[in-house]
Amino acid sequence: MLGGCVLASGAGAAWAQDVQGQDAQNEAILLDTVTVTAQGREQELKDVPIAVNVVSEGFIADTAATDIGDLDMFVPGLRVEDGSPTQPRYAIRGISAGDFGIGTDPPVGVYVDGVYSARTGGAMLAFNDVERIEVLKGPQGTLFGRNSAAGAVSIITNKPSSVFEGDATVRLGNDGRRYVYGLLNAPISDSHALRISAMSNQSDGWLRDAGTGEDLAGDDNWAARMAWRSWIGEDTTLDFTWDHEEISQLARPAIGLVALDSYPATAPYPADPANYLNPIDAPVFNDVIGNRESRRFDAATVQVNHAFSWGNLLSTTAWRDFDTVNREDEDGTNRPNLYFDTANIESNRSYYQEFKFNGVAGAFDWVAGASWFKEDAQQTSATNLLTDSLGTAMQNLPDFGGLNVFAAIDQVLAMQGIPFYLQGHTWNESMHNRSQAEALAAFGDVIWHATDRLNLTFGLRYTHDAKEFQWLNGPRVAPDLDQNVAVLDSLGVFAALQQMGYPVSAEMFQQDFVFNVGPLEGVTFKRKDSWQDLSPRLVIDYALNDNTMVFGSVAKGYKAGGYNALEINSYFDNEEVWNSELGLKMALPDYKLAFNTSAYYMIYKDRQSITLDLNSQGSGVPRYLVSTDDTQAWGVDADLHWQPLQGLDLMLGMAYIDATYKNGESNGRDLSGDATGEPYLSATASGSYTWLLDRHGSLRMSLMHGYRGQTRCNADSSTQGTCQVSPVFRTGEAQNRTDMRLQWTSVDGQWGVGVYANNLFDNQYIGVNNLTTSVLGTPFASVSEPRQYGLELNYSF
Repeated sequence: MLGGCVLASGAGAAWAQDVQGQDAQNEAILLDTVTVTAQGREQELKDVPIAVNVVSEGFIADTAATDIGDLDMFVPGLRVEDGSPTQPRYAIRGISAGDFGIGTDPPVGVYVDGVYSARTGGAMLAFNDVERIEVLKGPQGTLFGRNSAAGAVSIITNKPSSVFEGDATVRLGNDGRRYVYGLLNAPISDSHALRISAMSNQSDGWLRDAGTGEDLAGDDNWAARMAWRSWIGEDTTLDFTWDHEEISQLARPAIGLVALDSYPATAPYPADPANYLNPIDAPVFNDVIGNRESRRFDAATVQVNHAFSWGNLLSTTAWRDFDTVNREDEDGTNRPNLYFDTANIESNRSYYQEFKFNGVAGAFDWVAGASWFKEDAQQTSATNLLTDSLGTAMQNLPDFGGLNVFAAIDQVLAMQGIPFYLQGHTWNESMHNRSQAEALAAFGDVIWHATDRLNLTFGLRYTHDAKEFQWLNGPRVAPDLDQNVAVLDSLGVFAALQQMGYPVSAEMFQQDFVFNVGPLEGVTFKRKDSWQDLSPRLVIDYALNDNTMVFGSVAKGYKAGGYNALEINSYFDNEEVWNSELGLKMALPDYKLAFNTSAYYMIYKDRQSITLDLNSQGSGVPRYLVSTDDTQAWGVDADLHWQPLQGLDLMLGMAYIDATYKNGESNGRDLSGDATGEPYLSATASGSYTWLLDRHGSLRMSLMHGYRGQTRCNADSSTQGTCQVSPVFRTGEAQNRTDMRLQWTSVDGQWGVGVYANNLFDNQYIGVNNLTTSVLGTPFASVSEPRQYGLELNYSF
């Protein structure tokens, strides 16, 4: 899947639908020519000495993918965890921060038409008129810039054209799937064109609440896109795009792993993995107050491309704005005395400007430019309990003397006939963050065509990052509790309880349980920091013949330093990675075959990663915090693309990686020399065949299979829940997914009918065994989606 390979079975292949009789069967078979912009200029994919996967528009259609998370298993070396669309996790070659806090930046840069998506909250949008996706593996600091230390995902959309055309798709599937997509491209005049597209994606969900019967794990989002192009004379084009998307659905459910006795019994503490339920079969309960996952996203981009006599200038001006809310279950029960939920609330606005020049001067092919980025991000990380569940946690923790103060006092009040109570009230604690970031960069990349076979490339990017970050942890919020406590205090109840031997007071109910920051409570704490970096790359490629190229490269990646959003005054240095790579790209036209491979070794310094800290200072609940470590990895990517017969398209791809810690520690355990957790192997295979049916159009069948090996365990894997075995299930096991599609297309290419099945063999896998609420004795897990199938109707003109 490297270099010259395109994930393009079926609809992505270059098979025309206007069948002209059986003579078409005798036409020459040619491997597709794919143009990419991975090096900042348009080049054929086979000439780019970088590990690149290209996902075509056709492959997206074949898999019925609605966003990049649906392609997770089909690009070896790329992982996209999309359980929460407003908080996805990207990883390339095993590198992912996994942190949702705005104090850190992602190591995988996500770009839409060259515009950087700074936050995960706006980094996984619905597919809407996408032309292709380029996945660049390894550090892309020189070409793409900051925060692409692990690699980059570049999404390119279709541009308005002078052709009047349109497309409509309706998809109906199991679990109440309803998907509608429409596109219209209209030339307004000889020098202007408009392109409008919109989509709606809804489903009822594939899980059901065992207590209420409510459908869970459903989808509800829609998006619209408008693109305008003006041809200003012969040398200038102006593109304006506007994107809008909205999500409004229930947050992902938590599936509890512990069987409970009848209420008001609490969960056994600590939970015993030997008695876990299998989450694939376990009943699902969800009682989140204000359960919601939502996003409102808006973006506008202006691009001006002007051709000079000596080269081209591309100016990109962009604005992004989004608001997200994700309030989700963290206990997997419907018990008040075990209740716990968290909410991530973000508001983000960013601005981006880039000037990029490129041209050819004699034997030199060059790119140079400068960019500016500014972001204003705000985030609230909220935890929500009931005083019932807070009492349960206090009872389980030695620091609180094993006493459920709320229940004990309520019992005394009931015995005395006092009509007030301390249980049954909401309890909220929140950490508020604001990040104001600004980045400046200048870059250049030159290819020297030393001979007709030898090319030398040198690139360099200078980056300056500046951030101002603030933390604010206000007092816990429990208005109903406060009212009752005040009344009881005024009646002298607490004084009487003290005389009875209860160590209680009105003040003890003011103390934070999750965010106990002491004297900093209610104080806005700020700090400013800046980082700068030079990221070079050096590439040598040599054409052994017209169809075979070998290359070697050394490149540096960089990610700015940052902060733990949940730890006041925390700080960590910038992240650096050096990657060395050797590769081969080979085409055999006589056999209609292309083969590509590369081997790499990378060293990561101060890699920022998120781990579950069981002993979070000032907190009664384990928290996910960012730590830094040093890692190393070596690996091999390879792919094969073969078109032996007209209508038959076959592809194989694999990514092998051996990633280990050079220096690392988690929960007091030394991880040096241990595996980072990344599986050794991921692979994919796909094939499609098209039957030409004379006047009846064509019929095409496509089959895609993805494989990801089992998680490699280390000394802390069990704590993290990523590599755990119980009597009835295990996390981190190897995964397989098979998708199939059968598509009929009319002879004129206007009408189409397709049936599809994703996850054909109904394989389901257990996600992380989450121990966030271990203090309640309520670990929970997630489960991957079961088989999805449906019918699709297409019309285009």
